Amino acid sequence: MKRFLILVLLVFSVNGLFAQDVIFSQNFLVPETLNTSFTGALRSSKMGSVHRSQWRNSAFKTNSNFVFFDTWFERYKTGLGISFLNQTESASTYTFNQINFNYSMAFQISDSWYFRPSISVGYGMKNYGFQNLLLEDQINISGGVINTSSLDPLLLRSRRNFFDFSSSILFNNEDSWIGLTVKHLNKPNISLTENGNIPLDIFFSTHANILLPIFNNYRNDFIGMSKLFLITNFMSQGKFNRLDLGLQYVVDDRFSLGIIGFTSPLKTTNQSNFLNAISAFAGVRWNGFRFGYSYDVNTTKLLNTGGIHEFSISYDFNVNIRFLERYKCVPFF
Repeated sequence: MKRFLILVLLVFSVNGLFAQDVIFSQNFLVPETLNTSFTGALRSSKMGSVHRSQWRNSAFKTNSNFVFFDTWFERYKTGLGISFLNQTESASTYTFNQINFNYSMAFQISDSWYFRPSISVGYGMKNYGFQNLLLEDQINISGGVINTSSLDPLLLRSRRNFFDFSSSILFNNEDSWIGLTVKHLNKPNISLTENGNIPLDIFFSTHANILLPIFNNYRNDFIGMSKLFLITNFMSQGKFNRLDLGLQYVVDDRFSLGIIGFTSPLKTTNQSNFLNAISAFAGVRWNGFRFGYSYDVNTTKLLNTGGIHEFSISYDFNVNIRFLERYKCVPFF
């Protein structure tokens, strides 16, 4: 009975912890993780990856990896891309993998503004590693052996596969962009039991990167090459909500520094914290390469977790195509 209760608690905790989407702190350095309308946005072929190491000093160490490739077809004003997401959790041996195929288009709606809609079709695989558990009915005391199978109904499905559909839109000019992403439009079933039905909550994200024109009137070469952006991202999924608010400083489109506060503006309990974490990030662009690093400091009662480290790298196969004037690119570092 004790083992059964532990299993039940594990089932509910896994569903609660991993029903939410992976959120990368560097989503403004690698916006493909945030909005599929960035597919082909540089009007060239591009590939990259992000590695996220979370709570390294705790028993619930989690690693997340995102890899993508996309390209642009100038004649049709469309972008095509593919991305792969992997997440693993050490304590429960939980593993999540998803592959997505992304399609985007671009329309000029005014002299300076463009509209970019996109759709994404994915296939996800969740594995909860219940094969590592030993249940009471597997123990044969008289024979001194361990049975390889169990009659426990909760173990009938330790893996769940599902199709996933998402969509995004993006508005941009030469300096700024505003986007909206809606994931899991079909609410795929992520239940562990054979006949169960637990729909994955729809994920909403409204995000923006707005240029603040405070350096426009300076003639100094260094200051004149500087840009300051207001970055914001509000996300909601089920009972979870989060508002990221910060600043990004860019010099000569080669160096980027920024700081973001992660807040919970809509409290779900009286114990909810308004400020959950602070992230500092830096980026460097060299030829066609872009490198990024960020570190998140937890501001809640979760102490000695080791923080959250993120590393990113991407490569633009045609770094000069963005300077063509006949069709503007989405501006992002």
